[in-house]
Amino acid sequence: MTTPVLSFEGIRKSYGQTQALRGVSFHVNGGEIFGLLGPNGAGKTTTIKMLITLLIPTAGTARVLGIDVVKNAHEVRKRIGYVFGGDRGVYERLSGYDNLRYFAELYGVPPAEQKRRIEELLELVGLRGREHERAEGYSRGMKQRLHVARGLLHDPEVIFLDEPTIGLDLLAKQRFRDLLVRLNNEQGTTIFLTTQYLEEADVLADRVGIIDHGHIVAEGTPAALKAEVGRPTVEAIPASEDDLPRTAGILERFGEPVSSTKGVAVRLNDGRVGLYEIVRALDADGLEAENIQIHQPSLDDVFLAKTGRSLEGAAEEDEEEQRRGLAMEPA
Repeated sequence: MTTPVLSFEGIRKSYGQTQALRGVSFHVNGGEIFGLLGPNGAGKTTTIKMLITLLIPTAGTARVLGIDVVKNAHEVRKRIGYVFGGDRGVYERLSGYDNLRYFAELYGVPPAEQKRRIEELLELVGLRGREHERAEGYSRGMKQRLHVARGLLHDPEVIFLDEPTIGLDLLAKQRFRDLLVRLNNEQGTTIFLTTQYLEEADVLADRVGIIDHGHIVAEGTPAALKAEVGRPTVEAIPASEDDLPRTAGILERFGEPVSSTKGVAVRLNDGRVGLYEIVRALDADGLEAENIQIHQPSLDDVFLAKTGRSLEGAAEEDEEEQRRGLAMEPA
């Protein structure tokens, strides 16, 4: 049996009376992209900080490359890279090249290898030709790619990314995701990624863990988790708000009600039922729909099935907790 590259066994973390993690366990295999998905305050950053040795568990054992992160923190740090979201960690008045040269010194990259390694990474992250410009003139996407290059200078076996695309525009997000796939495919780097973006986890990750209120509520490949939910959802928005109760009555003939922000939605009892049958049923009752569509299962459906709420709603609740000073995860 292959030893996992990352293992989290029965991890608990408390801050006074507040429990950030409540017996979390999972593993990551070599060469995988593993996504830890959840709303703000769910425990994602607490988890990643333990794996990179910045926090000590209250209970349980965490290992990276088979090394205990508490007993041998220094050895772990030598073999991992870390990238976080936002603009922190870039020296704005230095060029991209000089940023990398500075961090190469900090990481102990031998002087004879620095130039070659920096040139390779500039090519990998797509900053070739812009490396001698000051970083203050870089876009947020370029700064984030510079973060990745910095995290790879010492050729780590595992790289950790904490909300790496937060604040990036759509094009920059896509370019960054392409970079991660290329890094994983071409160099075989194991990637541990935290995110609250459903599509990011779905597209990038070989496997995901979904965390909520300090618990892992689901773990597996995105396809397998969606298959557990199994059934598509149909959502209808009636032309008149007064028709919501009657529309709900019609749709409930076909499945069980689920939450909808604008209209009525049900998870179909029979996956073979299509929009045609539902439209006919609405029409037979004299009901007109402004919009009706079918949704295939998503990771948000998985979250809903496991927690009874949508991930979007969970994020709003946790932001409210943070405003009240009750969030489980420290800033």
